[in-house]
Amino acid sequence: MTGFLIFIGTVIFFLSFLKQINQYERGVVYTMGRFTGIIQPGWRFIWPIFQTFRKVDIRTKAVDVPKQETITRDNVSCKMNAVIYYKVADAGKAINEVEDVFWAVSQLAQTTMRRVAGEATLDELLSSREKIAERILESVDKTTDQWGVDVEAVELKDIELPETMVRTMAKQAEAEREKRATIISSEGEVLAAKNLMEAASMMATTPGALHLRTLNSINDISSDQSNTVIFAVPMEVLKAVEGMGKYFEKKAA
Repeated sequence: MTGFLIFIGTVIFFLSFLKQINQYERGVVYTMGRFTGIIQPGWRFIWPIFQTFRKVDIRTKAVDVPKQETITRDNVSCKMNAVIYYKVADAGKAINEVEDVFWAVSQLAQTTMRRVAGEATLDELLSSREKIAERILESVDKTTDQWGVDVEAVELKDIELPETMVRTMAKQAEAEREKRATIISSEGEVLAAKNLMEAASMMATTPGALHLRTLNSINDISSDQSNTVIFAVPMEVLKAVEGMGKYFEKKAA
């Protein structure tokens, strides 16, 4: 019985040396205080007293970068925030090179975002968000490589402008719309005048065209439900009547 208990105790003692590393983790092993390697997922044997280890999660994490107040290159004050996605690529560096990877990445992202925004104009910040995000990613990833961290993506969330600037931009947009509407209207009037001149020229050079146009107009008017009676008198008749009037005036004198 005593032998059996000793056996069970020995098994439990050795099982306590086994450590489980999950699939999404890596183990950083230290032997007598010195970094000696990375252990992969599974059950791993760790010598007590002589060895210790720390688990490192290698899944992608999201860092919410809080709103940062910055001044653009053209001296416009604005606030912006972002989200950074990163993952640990080298567990050894992530433990040995930096104390807290999450906090370090967050702080680096904040300072980098302010710097990159300060190098851009307001128009660039509003119209080229993808390019600004790419510049932030490249700058942050260059530094985090030393920490064993890969930055996978940077997404700008919101860009807040002062209320006075928002009103000014709204007025500018309204003025631009009115300008475009005026240009389109004037272009339409020019085209209409050009077509009218061409039509008048064609009528002047085509015998009977004016009379045909007059008859068409009369036909259109006659379809209207109205009590007004319209008599179409050719211009030649009016000119003849005017000539007769002048003749009788001269004769009476």
